[in-house]
Amino acid sequence: MSNIKNHSGKPAAVSVASFLATGKEELELELVAGADGLERHIIEAAINRPGLALSGFFQYFAHRRIQVLGLAEHEYLRSLTSEERDKRLRDFFEKKVPCVIVTRHKKVFPEIIRLAGEFETPVLRTAMITKHFINAATLLMENLAAPRMLMQGTMVEIMGIGVLIEGKAGMGKSETALSLIKKGHALVSDDVTAMRLDSSGAVIGTPVNVTRYHMEIRGLGVIHVPSLFGVSSVRSEKKLDFVATLCLPEPRDDEDRSVAGNRTIELLGVKIPRLFIPVAPGRDLANIIETAALDEKLRRLGHDAAKELDEKLVASMSGGKNVSE
Repeated sequence: MSNIKNHSGKPAAVSVASFLATGKEELELELVAGADGLERHIIEAAINRPGLALSGFFQYFAHRRIQVLGLAEHEYLRSLTSEERDKRLRDFFEKKVPCVIVTRHKKVFPEIIRLAGEFETPVLRTAMITKHFINAATLLMENLAAPRMLMQGTMVEIMGIGVLIEGKAGMGKSETALSLIKKGHALVSDDVTAMRLDSSGAVIGTPVNVTRYHMEIRGLGVIHVPSLFGVSSVRSEKKLDFVATLCLPEPRDDEDRSVAGNRTIELLGVKIPRLFIPVAPGRDLANIIETAALDEKLRRLGHDAAKELDEKLVASMSGGKNVSE
């Protein structure tokens, strides 16, 4: 029933242009030279300081990473003669690194600007202190390079639990989510949800940029959720805890009528609990999903109602007691 798109489960290719556009404000980045190489891909998410490479030692050089020239690298290059600096930098640029970033807003050497144009290698600059930049840039790269997919469905946060409501068109996904928002819960995304796998192995749901914080309600049209319900009614992202699948009320041979605690769906290699909810006139879907979220929260605290009932039934039958007692 899930409509899954772009499901590769592999790290996404990150271009220098994408890194620059995403981190321009947060990382205070500016393009200095090498604009022709902005489509070059950054293969590895980690950040590298090429001190040894600039000294001429290229064994084990991590040339597939972003190269950061901090204060130490800058002072080392400044200590060289113009001819020696040109030679060391040429050897460095010949390795076709993805891009070079100069921190602390240091002046970029003319040799770097010239070689950046020659080798079409983007050179960026930031005012950030080197260690702070590396920490922030590493997090940004891990986010950009994380395995991703798009999934058709509306995602909400219910008391800290991330729920994706999916189902065929016309099942009432957005209307159910709207009812949950009116109850005080929050919208993550409507209609299409972008999923990514973070470094801890959790699946994170985010809205796509085009429809962020908007919902389309049949018969009403498009609404802007935070304008109607306040800024607390939306979330920029949320960990996915379970999937609620709206389905037709006809019984399914493979479907458990109880809350399907052991039913799962695999997204980006992670098994997520899944609950099938039959849609029928008069059913309060928002209330059912809200209760399911509460039940999921209890499960995380070690309380499983279905398992507890099974144990009581087994104990009653093995002990010969009346179940009604």
